[in-house]
Amino acid sequence: MSKAYHFTSESVSEGHPDKIADQISDAILDAFLEQDREAKVACETLVADNLVVVAGEFRTCDEAVFKAIEARADAIVRQVLHDAGYRDAETGIDPARCEVQIRFNHQSIQINKGVEHADGVIGAGDQGLMFGYACTETPDLMPYPLWLAHRLVERLAQLRKSGTLHWLRPDAKSQVSVRYEDHRVTGIDNIVVSTQIERGLDPQWVTQQVTQFVIDPLVPAELRAPEFRIWVNPAGPFEIGGPNGDTGLTGRKIIVDTYGGACPHGGGAFSGKDPTKVDRSAAYMARYIAKNIVAAKLAERCTIQIAYAIGVADPVSLLVDTHRTGSVADDRLEEAVRALFKLTPRGIIESFELRRPIYRKTAAYGHFGRADFPWEAIDKVPELLTFVGR
Repeated sequence: MSKAYHFTSESVSEGHPDKIADQISDAILDAFLEQDREAKVACETLVADNLVVVAGEFRTCDEAVFKAIEARADAIVRQVLHDAGYRDAETGIDPARCEVQIRFNHQSIQINKGVEHADGVIGAGDQGLMFGYACTETPDLMPYPLWLAHRLVERLAQLRKSGTLHWLRPDAKSQVSVRYEDHRVTGIDNIVVSTQIERGLDPQWVTQQVTQFVIDPLVPAELRAPEFRIWVNPAGPFEIGGPNGDTGLTGRKIIVDTYGGACPHGGGAFSGKDPTKVDRSAAYMARYIAKNIVAAKLAERCTIQIAYAIGVADPVSLLVDTHRTGSVADDRLEEAVRALFKLTPRGIIESFELRRPIYRKTAAYGHFGRADFPWEAIDKVPELLTFVGR
C-alpha cells in the first residue's frame, strides 16, 4: 500500500538574527585557526537590538594569539554585520554604532586533558550523538523541502545585493511544504516567504515582486499542486527586522543547518566550535558516509548515527539505517563504514583538513548539500562498492 504524506522544512537568510550570531561565532573561530591550527574554541554570540555579546572558552599555543584575537573581535563583529547587509538602525542594526561586548575565557584544563592525550590521541571534546543523512530527492542528495527553502532565501539575498530588488532588507525566512508518495516528491502545496522590506511599500506589490523574481524561477510549474498557495509576509508588513526585531543566539537554527527535520538530530549545534568538538566534526563525517552510500546506489535513503564519550577517541556506537531502501544489508554496510571511514576525532579532522579557517561560510544556507565543502565529496564510492562486492 502506498503511503502519502506532507512534509515541511524552513530556512532563514544570512541576515536573520540567529544566523548573524552563528556567523560571528564562526568568524571568531576562523580568526583563531588562522593564527593557531590547534586552537580550541567554543564561542557563543548574542545579538539583541543594538547590542552584540561574544563570549566563550579558548585555548591557544601562545597567550599572545589569545590576546590578539580578543583585541580583533570587535572589528570582526562589525564586519559580519556589514557583510550581512546591515547599515544602520533602520535596516536592523548599525555596525558602526552598536554596542559590542567581548568576554573571552580560557578553556578548562580538565576538558583539555580529556581531549589532548599524552600519546597524541585526540579524545572527543564532548559526549553526544550525531546524525548524517542523504537521499535521492535532489542532485545534492539532500531532502527536497530544505533544498528549496535554502534556494529561496539565497535568491532573496542575491536580488538584494545586486540591486534588482533594492527594497529588500537582510532578514528573511522561507518555508516549503511538499507532498510525498512512497517517499517520493509528487508536489508542492505551499510556499511561505517572510522578508524584511523598506517602509511604506504596498503589500500586494511586494507579493507580486517576490513571486515574479524569487518563487517563479525556483518552483517548477509541474510540481505545483492544484491548490498551490503562496504567502508573502502573511503577518503583514515586515519592516522592523534583524536584531532590532528579534534576539539572535548561536546554535538556535540546528534543523535549518542540517536536514530540515528529515532525520533525527542529536541536539548539538555547530557554529563557534573547533573540530575537536564532535558535535560538529562527527556530524560532517556522518553526512559524508551517508552521502557516499547513496551516491554508490547502495540505498535511496540513509541515516547514520555516531555517538561518543568525552575524552574517548573511538565512537561508542555506530548505526547505519537505509530505511529498507538498501540493496545491501545494513549490518554489512556498517562493516564497510568501520573499515573505510576514519571515525576518531583525529581521523575526521585529517579526512577533511578541518584545522583550516573554513567555517564562517558554513554558517548560512546550511552545512550540507554544498559542493565546496570537503564532507560533500563522494570519493569513497569505489571503495564501498568493492567492499560489498559490487
